[in-house]
Amino acid sequence: MTPLQFEAAHHALWDELEAALATSSAPDPARVAALYRATCEHLALARSRAYPVHLTGRLESLAQRGHQRVYRRPGQGAQRLARLFLVDVPQSVRAHGAYVLVATLLFVLPLVVLGVMTYLDPGFVLAMHDAESVRQYDTMYGPSSGPIGRERGADTDWAMFGFYIMNNVSIAFRCFASGLVLGLGSLFFVTYNGALAGTVAGYLTARGYGETFYSFVVGHGAFELTAIVLAGAAGLALGHALLAPGRLPRLQALKNAARDAVPLMTGVFAMLLVAAALEAFWSSSRWVVPQVKFIVGGGFWVLVLLYLFVQGRPRAGGAAGAG
Repeated sequence: MTPLQFEAAHHALWDELEAALATSSAPDPARVAALYRATCEHLALARSRAYPVHLTGRLESLAQRGHQRVYRRPGQGAQRLARLFLVDVPQSVRAHGAYVLVATLLFVLPLVVLGVMTYLDPGFVLAMHDAESVRQYDTMYGPSSGPIGRERGADTDWAMFGFYIMNNVSIAFRCFASGLVLGLGSLFFVTYNGALAGTVAGYLTARGYGETFYSFVVGHGAFELTAIVLAGAAGLALGHALLAPGRLPRLQALKNAARDAVPLMTGVFAMLLVAAALEAFWSSSRWVVPQVKFIVGGGFWVLVLLYLFVQGRPRAGGAAGAG
């Protein structure tokens, strides 16, 4: 679609939004919100297709003004927060779908391949982990009366909660921020974390601790592993903006990509917070039988996938989608 065709197809929607924003209070806030979301989709398409500056400039202006109207009205903090997590975050994940797919493959393939290799040859775990760490894994997931996964001298669930937050956020931040190195850093850290997880899983399965280990990770893993993949996807988006800025200057392309990734990373940090709480207070509990953990964990995975792929989609009869 040429820029002229694109503009002809959608200018009526933009004009309607512009007219609504020109009034002090729109007669139908829901309609304004729908127009705003559609305009944001059009802006993302215009940027990806490197349409002329006058076209992207108008859409950027409309999107900024629409954001002010939809999200920054006084007394609607709770509504703005709800819209952020119920609409913006899942829509951002889907808008970054290609990067999410690449990051998923980068994480899952080494996890599966090295997991199988380590299961067949448990000594292979030492290629990714030092001997002291491997001994800790035996203690953390082997026969014991203490909490599962307890390490590093932390003697309370609250101490582990703090540790998990710091550890998980640091991993996600590296996966995201290292995308500034032309995306290579994100490629490395996502793949590396998949390899780490795979070798641990293969080793503990071979040792006969599979039930304990998998019942431990299945619950919080729905949030933690997904967050790591999404952080890597956001980093890949930064790297792609630097490598292929289109007609924009590289710095402007990077700014656009970073701004578009804000809702995505907001979702990442929220998921990591949930994961840390589950890991400290639920996953580590030995009083909960593994079968219950598997059922609950499976439910979490279903909820996360529904959230990412279904939540926040426009209702039938809403604003026209991007073309």
